[in-house]
Amino acid sequence: MTDRKAQVSENATQPKIDIGARLKAVRTSRRLSQRELARKSGVTNGLISQIEQNHSSPSVASLKRILDAIPLSLSEFFAPEFADREQIFFRATELRELNPQKVFRSFVASDGISLRQVGDTAHHAIQMLHECYDPGADTGVERYTHDSEEAGIVISGLIEITVGDQVAVLGPGDAYLFDSRVPHRFRNTGDEPCTIVSACTPPSF
Repeated sequence: MTDRKAQVSENATQPKIDIGARLKAVRTSRRLSQRELARKSGVTNGLISQIEQNHSSPSVASLKRILDAIPLSLSEFFAPEFADREQIFFRATELRELNPQKVFRSFVASDGISLRQVGDTAHHAIQMLHECYDPGADTGVERYTHDSEEAGIVISGLIEITVGDQVAVLGPGDAYLFDSRVPHRFRNTGDEPCTIVSACTPPSF
């Protein structure tokens, strides 16, 4: 059963996207130099350069920090890859991966997190995600924020969620609902993969 799940998860991952070219195109369209974007996002100029040359794959938190300085959401960043904006039904293979390290899996080790989105949020008022966290996977010590509210239900495994000064470990059937503008973090503290189905509105992640 485990092998079957792993096969489905791998098959559901979308083909590699040229994140470096996409970031450079977005940056130049906003008339930002690498140095200006680095300063606004609080990362090094070298990191921006490495990402644009596809020499480095950023974590979800790092890419979001860079995109926030543009500003652009992760969903908007990957949106050009959607073929049919009027699509209603989505097979597992059609969900869009938002974690750059999963997209770049062919040349960089994944951080153990998969965030697969349903459809194109540019035309909807809700963002739905199928989230998977391997044991020990962590969105990072540095918490992130975005302008929306989010909620989710744990399908399997355990997840530790930190929202502001509140921390809880949730298991199958447990749920959460909070203001995404409050700094938050997700970490799998269990010994098996954790799966979550979540949504945020308005789309901002």
